[in-house]
Amino acid sequence: MEFKYRANWIILTINFMWCRRYSETVSGFPKESDMYLTSATVSLKVAEGSNTVPVKNLYLSCDPYLRILMTKHEDNGVFTSLTPGSPIEGFGVARVVDSGHPEFKKGDLVWGTTGWEEYSVIKNPEGLFKIHQTELPLSYYSGILGMPGMIAWAGFYEICAPKKGEYVFVSAASGAVGQLVGQFAKLMGCYVVGSAGSKEKIERLKNKFAFDDAFNYKEEQDLVTALKRGQNARCSASKHETPRENCSMWNDLTYSKFLDVVLPLIREGKIVYVEDIVEGLENAPAALLGLFSGRNVGKQVIML
Repeated sequence: MEFKYRANWIILTINFMWCRRYSETVSGFPKESDMYLTSATVSLKVAEGSNTVPVKNLYLSCDPYLRILMTKHEDNGVFTSLTPGSPIEGFGVARVVDSGHPEFKKGDLVWGTTGWEEYSVIKNPEGLFKIHQTELPLSYYSGILGMPGMIAWAGFYEICAPKKGEYVFVSAASGAVGQLVGQFAKLMGCYVVGSAGSKEKIERLKNKFAFDDAFNYKEEQDLVTALKRGQNARCSASKHETPRENCSMWNDLTYSKFLDVVLPLIREGKIVYVEDIVEGLENAPAALLGLFSGRNVGKQVIML
């Protein structure tokens, strides 16, 4: 999908991308018809005086909050709708192609907000995080070492403030965040129960993630009474703005602290992470829609 030619020594590339369709609103769950694949020419050479950072996207993260961004609503400082006709944006892993910013150089691996396209020109590179631990799968930076991992870590340890021996219930427990929260809770000495939507996922919770118990929520009648006896911690990363500018959780100091905790757990095999990787930009919409039908098993990732 890449064709290059030179014009005035500026590298131009045909960039394929998924955009939100020019419809007034997206109601309910998104459909493939709400998105369309198109192409445009993009310059991969930074103009003199610009601080932009062109990147080659390697992995794109499929996350439920994208449904919210595809719905028309007022920009209120929490949510900002995706602009019809513009590339869909989300978290991803990329390699720097060129850089006008002093913190980044060609060849750097980064993760942060990018577009659902082969190449993106990052206008606010302050929102990118450099990847230094390259011995682990790069796709992990769209999950356990990226936004979902930070959400799980901050939500559980900072918000729930767990104590050894407490009972912890995790909904959507086989997903990107839930599988980590459950394992964090087990490491704390908690009794962990999770819910998911299929027999395969229930077995995975018990056998791979070592949950004490798990059940299929589709087969249960009522959980209201049980929920009233516990803490309800709801966490998401549904902000569209540059993370570091809008949430204290997203900064180098906090991220370093997070890595200090999680990296040893991964390397020592104390936590495991399951990914559902789909190959090809053309399969991105189907991968996103699969989140809402429970088709994915683990963190949904698109490999370009």
